[in-house]
Amino acid sequence: MAIRKSKLKIIPLGGLGEIGKNITVLEYNNSIIIIDCGLAFPADEMLGIDLVIPDITYLKKNIQKVKAIILTHGHEDHIGALPYFLKEINVPLYGTKLTIGLVENKLKEHNLLREVKRNCVEAGDTINIEPFKIEFIRTNHSISDAVALAIYTPVGIVIHSGDFKVDYTPIKGDPIDLQRFAYLGSKGVLALLADSTNAERKGYTMSEKTVGNAFEEIFAESTTQRIMVATFASNIDKVQQIIDAAYKYKRKVTVVGRSMVNVVKTASELGYLDIPKNTLIELSEIKKYNDDQLVIIMTGSQGEPMAALSRVASSDHKHLEVKPGDKIIFSSSPIPGNEKTISKVINELFRKGADVIYEDAHVSGHACQEELKLLHSLVKPKYFIPVHGEYRHLKHHAELAMSLGMPKQNIFILSNGETLELTRNSCRVAGSVPSGQILVDGLGVGDVGNIVLRDRRHLSQDGLLVVVVTIEKASNMVIAGPDIISRGFVYVRESENLIDEAKKVVRKALDQCEQKQITEWSQIKGLIRDTLKDFLWQQTKRSPMILPIIMEV
Repeated sequence: MAIRKSKLKIIPLGGLGEIGKNITVLEYNNSIIIIDCGLAFPADEMLGIDLVIPDITYLKKNIQKVKAIILTHGHEDHIGALPYFLKEINVPLYGTKLTIGLVENKLKEHNLLREVKRNCVEAGDTINIEPFKIEFIRTNHSISDAVALAIYTPVGIVIHSGDFKVDYTPIKGDPIDLQRFAYLGSKGVLALLADSTNAERKGYTMSEKTVGNAFEEIFAESTTQRIMVATFASNIDKVQQIIDAAYKYKRKVTVVGRSMVNVVKTASELGYLDIPKNTLIELSEIKKYNDDQLVIIMTGSQGEPMAALSRVASSDHKHLEVKPGDKIIFSSSPIPGNEKTISKVINELFRKGADVIYEDAHVSGHACQEELKLLHSLVKPKYFIPVHGEYRHLKHHAELAMSLGMPKQNIFILSNGETLELTRNSCRVAGSVPSGQILVDGLGVGDVGNIVLRDRRHLSQDGLLVVVVTIEKASNMVIAGPDIISRGFVYVRESENLIDEAKKVVRKALDQCEQKQITEWSQIKGLIRDTLKDFLWQQTKRSPMILPIIMEV
């Protein structure tokens, strides 16, 4: 009898066909390791939702197999969902010093610091989690301490690039370890999972150093203006360059926004930010300085409504106001889908008389086509899985791999939840597991689903009518009402005729119930809802949410 050989399973549970919530599962027999565990920000139509995190139903079902989470770097779309994940599945974390430092901030907020085991590694280290051996390879990204992973499995080597670009002059640390990728390529790589974010863009991504030059030019021109810069809190290299330019032009720096304050504190404590003495001041101290002596670094470059810049733009910030003449720099490129909210904030700032710069003060943290070609040529994988990007990014990356001579049948564009099974000589899609998104609203995790969102959309578009009727218990006679309360549908005082007509329609429905001796509340409510809905549609061509309330006395 032939022995059935075990297969390696690669299962992306997030990050494919979307930007954000990156999480990938590697499974072999009774062992699972997880690469990254990120969040995504809600789309416009997700009313009231704060965060979107991956669905980990499959992992909860296989909880005894889950051995560890390996982190590639400290951006929100790779570590943001960890507190929610670790409350369900508490396993050790492995990451570089800065990544673990940023994760610890999150764990503190969720009171998980004592319970979760954290392990710091460095680029070049190798760890053993049977049957896997994981090697951390130095890469460059828009945050320090980013790594790629070489995972040695019983069927061959799998490389996960993490988010990366090739930067020969990084702000902190050394350039990407191309030599190591070449060495692994010469040994034979079974599969490559690589970052597809910029797969549509020709050429090379500029070095982070070029941003520093752009800042210096802006600072040199702005001799009388107060300067504000909005960027991602976790973009520490960018923050370093803003601080360097501020120091050169003898300006004080203050940091605004909770996540920005946390990250700057952590990064400077761990030695990833060099802040010259007496450069950093508290927000409350800015009144002591002239405009030409100040730089304010803040969150909100994506137009997020609760972030510092949006609150400043809408005059909603307690301690900071935009003044005519302020120079405001957006130092990040829009995440797909955020363009509208960003342009709304930019317009608001222009209206307040600010001078807004939203181009040329940012470079991407992701590899463009020529760098991707370099990685593919060095690694020479047998199979290729584009990851991290919307479908068009994955498709462009697949085509790029084919242009380098890779057979089409060896390239797999997966969807979240699809299971890829690999042996030394084969690779195929073998079914799928549950995947999707869990919505976080305030303290509720997953309690808002599609039905609640549908109701919120309905309310936001058409409003609400509440119909209150009082019925006598013994006789089932209507003794008061119907009263109609409108919210977000029509203004009652200006629509008295419509409301009076609506009351008559409800009375008629109640008379019908009496004649037919309908006493079931659910039936009475259903009849009120249906007849009123038809009437309102005929009169207004709108269908608000109708809530009948029956009180019994």
